[in-house]
Amino acid sequence: MTIRPATESAPTAELPRSSSSPSIKVAVIINAHAGGGHAQELAQRVTDGFHQHQVEANVTLAADGAALIDAARAALEDGADIIVAGGGDGSVNAVASVVSASKAAFGVLPLGTLNHFAKDLNIPLALDDAIRNIVEGRRLAIDTGEVNGVLFINNSSLGLYPDIVRDREKQQNRLGRGKWLAFCWAAMGALRRYPFLDVRMDIKDDQDNAESHRRRTPFVFIGNNEYLMDGLNIGKRNSLSDGKLSLYVCHRTGRLGLVRLALHALFGRLLQARDFDMLSAAEIEIDTRHRHGQHRIKRLRVATDGEVTIMQTPLVYRIRPASLTVIVPTIADADASADMKDTRTFTEQEA
Repeated sequence: MTIRPATESAPTAELPRSSSSPSIKVAVIINAHAGGGHAQELAQRVTDGFHQHQVEANVTLAADGAALIDAARAALEDGADIIVAGGGDGSVNAVASVVSASKAAFGVLPLGTLNHFAKDLNIPLALDDAIRNIVEGRRLAIDTGEVNGVLFINNSSLGLYPDIVRDREKQQNRLGRGKWLAFCWAAMGALRRYPFLDVRMDIKDDQDNAESHRRRTPFVFIGNNEYLMDGLNIGKRNSLSDGKLSLYVCHRTGRLGLVRLALHALFGRLLQARDFDMLSAAEIEIDTRHRHGQHRIKRLRVATDGEVTIMQTPLVYRIRPASLTVIVPTIADADASADMKDTRTFTEQEA
C-alpha cells in the first residue's frame, strides 16, 4: 500500500469483488498534523486497519486545509465511492465541503481534540473501531449549514468566539504558546476588550414566515440543527437531520457576566432562559449596525467549525437538508455504544 502526499496522484483502491459486493473505491485523506507529529506512522496504521477488513484504501496526507480540499476534489473526480476525512472538526469540514451534494459517501476518522461531529453521530473515537464503522456501517443523509455559501457541519458564530480564535492563533504563531494556554490568554484579552455586536436578525422558518430582531450582544451562535444547552449534555445534538438551523443569542451582560457564562458552559450549567435566547429557522440573515468612527462596518469575523474568516455582511445562513451522506454505526452498534457509555458513567459516579 502506497501512502502519497496530496500533491501526487494515487492508485485506485477497491474492495474485493464478490457476488454480493461490487468493487468500490475508498479514498482516505488525513491531516498531516494529526497524530502528534507521526503522520506517516498514523497513515500506515490506517492503511493496515482497512487491509484487515479486506479493503484497499488509498491514503493521502494533506499539509493544510487547501490540500485537504484539493485531495477531496481529486478523489471525487477519480470516482471514489467513499471519501474519508481523518483529523479534527476543521479537517472534517474541509473534506465534507467537497463531498456534500455528491454521490460519494463520507467517512470520518476522528483524530482531533474534541471531535464534536463524530460524537454527535456516535462514530467511534478509537481508530480501529472508526475504520470498522466505515467498512460495516450504514449510510445516513444529514443536513449541513452554510453562511454566504461557506459550508459548516457543526456551527458558526459571531462576536466573542471568533475574536478569541484569531488572538489564539496569533499567540501560537508569534509566541509559540500551546493551543490551550494561548486560548486562555486570548479569552482574557477578549474579556478586557468587552466586545459587543449591534445586529439585526431576519429569521425565516420553513413556511417562509419571517420575523426581525435587533440585539446588542457579545455572542451569536448558529448551529446545524438543535444543540442541547441544559445540564451535562451541553453542546450535543440528538439529530443532524431535522432540517433546521438553531440560533442562540447571548443576553447582554457585563464582563463578570461573561465570565459567569463561560464558567457555566464549562461545568454544564447553562440555562436557556437565563443565559440566552434560542430560535429555530430555515434561513437567517444577520446584518450589523456596528460603526467605527463615522463608518459602518460591513465585514465581520465569522467562525465556521472553528475556522475564522472575514465575510461581507449581510450574512445569509441557510440549512441544506440531507446534503451529506455519512457512514455511521448500525443501529445495533450505536445501541451497544450507548450502553457502554451508560455503564462507564455509572461506574465513574460510584467511584
